[in-house]
Order: sequence, then structure tokens, then C-alpha cells
Amino acid sequence: MRIAFLTAPEGVEEVELTEPWKAVEGAGWNPQLVSTAPGQVQAFDHLDKAGRFTVDHVLAGDTSEAFDALVLPGGVANPDALRMDERAVGFARSFFTAGKPVAAICHAPWTLVEADVVRGRTLTSWPSLATDIRNAGGTWVDEQVQVCRAEPATLITSRKPDDLDVFCATLLREFDRHAQGAG
Repeated sequence: MRIAFLTAPEGVEEVELTEPWKAVEGAGWNPQLVSTAPGQVQAFDHLDKAGRFTVDHVLAGDTSEAFDALVLPGGVANPDALRMDERAVGFARSFFTAGKPVAAICHAPWTLVEADVVRGRTLTSWPSLATDIRNAGGTWVDEQVQVCRAEPATLITSRKPDDLDVFCATLLREFDRHAQGAG
């Protein structure tokens, strides 16, 4: 499976990128770093600069066609920038339209709010997004991980870096479920 990891050029929370990435690689799948600009993305450890990661694919009106699933890492600046970029919003929305699973952690659901895909869904996030999610027609819950299998696509969400173990295990299970034709 080819898994897109969508990030802005700067501001992704490093551990929310690297831990799911390792999980996907460990499952034998092919993670691809997708961004809105070429070169490298600058990751952060909260407010401090951390590692830099090479972009594999630059968005240019792309859809989910070349990928099997999407991971949206958080960080505050990352999804805030992505939700202001129509290419990123459209890319995220296309996974829902195509019925492909999406996993988002921490502040990442901001991009999904902008894509208008949370209506009628139950999800979790960093607590400060609860009102945004409710205003977009979603139901917010305070859980380590939430799986919403509302048609047409499965959405896996999680609150914060402390939840990464359960988030990674759940996204692997749900992505595999989709690959086996149950999703």
C-alpha cells in the first residue's frame, strides 16, 4: 500500500510524522511525504525546530488516485497552513470522495474541517478543536483514538503525541481492513 503523509513546508509535529511513518514502514507499506512545496519540510518538537524531511511528492491539483490512504500529522502550524491551501484541502477531501481511509492526529482535523468532511462524523483531536469540529457538524469526543466508519471513508483520529501507540496500531488495523476490502 502507498500511504500519503500530507504536511505543510513548516510546522509539522515531528513525532506525529515519524511514529506513524515507522508503523507504516514496519507493515511493509510505502509511506510518501506529500507537501505543498518542494525540498524539505521543517518539523518541530512543540515550539522548537527539529528534523527536516525530504518531500517525495509536491501537490499540484492532485487527488487520492496514486495513494491507498492518508495520514495527517498535527502540530499547530502544519494544519493551519494546510487548511489555507486549496490544493491540500482538495487532496484531503479526495480521499473521502474515493472511500479511502484517513488518519489524523492532534490539530490535523483542522484540514478536515476546511475540507467539509467532518459533518455527521464522530472524531477526537487536541481539545482546542472541539468547537471547530462541532461547528462543522461533527461530534467531538475525548478519547485516545476514535474510528468513524461513516460512508464513504473510514476516519481514524487521535488527540496528542501521548496517544501515538494506540493511534499507530489503530491506523494499521484500519488501513489493512480497507486493503482487504472491508473498509
